[in-house]
Amino acid sequence: MITLSFLCLFPLIHVLAVSLSSSPAATAGLVKLWPVDFTTKSYEFILQKPEFLRSFGITLKRAALGLAINMLFTLLAAYPLSKEVSAFRYRTVYAWFFVFTILFGGGLIPWYMTIRMTGLLDSIWALVLPGAVPVFSVILLLNFFRGLPKEIEESAFMDGAGHWKVLWSIYVPLSMPALATIALFTLVGHWNSWFDGLILMNSPERYPLSSYLQTVVIDKTMTTMKGNDWMSLAQISDRTAKAAQIFLGALPILLVYPLLQKYFVKGIVLGSVKE
Repeated sequence: MITLSFLCLFPLIHVLAVSLSSSPAATAGLVKLWPVDFTTKSYEFILQKPEFLRSFGITLKRAALGLAINMLFTLLAAYPLSKEVSAFRYRTVYAWFFVFTILFGGGLIPWYMTIRMTGLLDSIWALVLPGAVPVFSVILLLNFFRGLPKEIEESAFMDGAGHWKVLWSIYVPLSMPALATIALFTLVGHWNSWFDGLILMNSPERYPLSSYLQTVVIDKTMTTMKGNDWMSLAQISDRTAKAAQIFLGALPILLVYPLLQKYFVKGIVLGSVKE
């Protein structure tokens, strides 16, 4: 397990080492797991680039909106679908309606045309609303709901509580492991998504961070330098600048994982299996 963990961490450690190394050392391929000629010039250069900061802000906005919308709709869909057929007559019909979207899709062109015809193109909502109801998260959460003791819900109904009260006062507090797992999936999905930004945004100024980084890695960021930026080439290379941007792009999600780790395994196990 230690070996496998190291193999997973090796690319990240290498990128960090390259980003903290001098331009000659990185260009010569001398950097492995430890910085050579330690310097933070690449980070100073990147943090002064308006394109990077703008795309970072767009991704923060997307992640916040996407998390709130996804969690709300997931809760509202999972709660009724977790009921028995005797309590929700058409539960099976609605459940298969959601499952159908996993098995079959309309394709890229109808998806794009739908977003364009609804007027969402080139806006933050184009990155958030098309995936507002993540069906996998709905299935995970409804299975978790079905595993909760029914006696708690029945007692609440006997005390006069309605479905809204039961959902927000009983189901949500008892489902923190599943909700934390879904929140992690949602954040990672929105943070790492890059393809939709490329095709739904008409100008690079509206790209989220992952879309911006994709263009940086593919299109050679140093060819777009202007003015005084060329004076930094003595200490910063194309490779160190890319490494710094990639590491900064991954850092927020790396910081979120430890906070939700204690819920993650429990939420996956309890939400995936229904006896």
